[in-house]
Amino acid sequence: MAPAASASASASLTTITPRGSVSVAGKNNSSGLSVSVGVRRVPGISVVHSQRRRMVAAAAATEMAPAARGEEGGKPFVEEMRAVAMKLHTKDQAREGEKEPQAPPVNRWEPTAEGYLRFLVDSKLVFQTLEDIVDRAAVPWYAEFRNTGLERSEALKKDLEWFSEQGHTIPEPSAPGTTYASYLEELSEKDPQAFICHFYNVYFAHTAGGRMIGKKVAEKILNKKELEFYKWEGTLSQLLQNVRDKLNQVASSWSREEKDNCLEETEKSFAYSGQLLRQIFT
Repeated sequence: MAPAASASASASLTTITPRGSVSVAGKNNSSGLSVSVGVRRVPGISVVHSQRRRMVAAAAATEMAPAARGEEGGKPFVEEMRAVAMKLHTKDQAREGEKEPQAPPVNRWEPTAEGYLRFLVDSKLVFQTLEDIVDRAAVPWYAEFRNTGLERSEALKKDLEWFSEQGHTIPEPSAPGTTYASYLEELSEKDPQAFICHFYNVYFAHTAGGRMIGKKVAEKILNKKELEFYKWEGTLSQLLQNVRDKLNQVASSWSREEKDNCLEETEKSFAYSGQLLRQIFT
């Protein structure tokens, strides 16, 4: 779930990247983010800390606001977050990508209604968890992210009701969703900066690569029906910009160490979200 080279960056069709991770990016999307679908185990995500720190340092050095280097008028922190996430994509998806494609694109896969329902149910749990965390605002500045217009739990509730009306049995949340939701709850209390990394990647990736996935699934199994999950009230580009501004404002009070801690959580964010997405095709 990852940022692009500009607010309207372009990327290729979905490909499978090393270690079985799938990345999807849409062209000219307003969020500047794409989606990476990881298949590593959750929990117990395997991350080589030294390699991740080098990736974060290199990306942040490229995008780091000059103000953080003692200069003025630099790039905002969201650009650093985008740069680190793009390192987890392939070269054909973004010029910053460092992964190599290893398998056919997702448009050759065959999604199932059962798998898609598992994904939607687990996604609803994750989005509801994010919304609940910012509503409670145990960390005061979480309240800045209430009612952004990007919230998805109500839209997903309507979609699941529609599936039920079509005769589908709605499953209970499964391990990918419950594990991720529990992790978000824990992280929100003990590591606010790392939590914000997940908040950013989950919401922004859904508006970009997530929408492309939804479109492809709809073409395959829903007779091109557009779910509420992929609709927003108002202008999406403006909603995203409003959240970017809030993220940059909040991060402006963080130390360099806190910012790096946020950036270092990116790979885990990709891996957890990838477990949810992968259910569509299994």
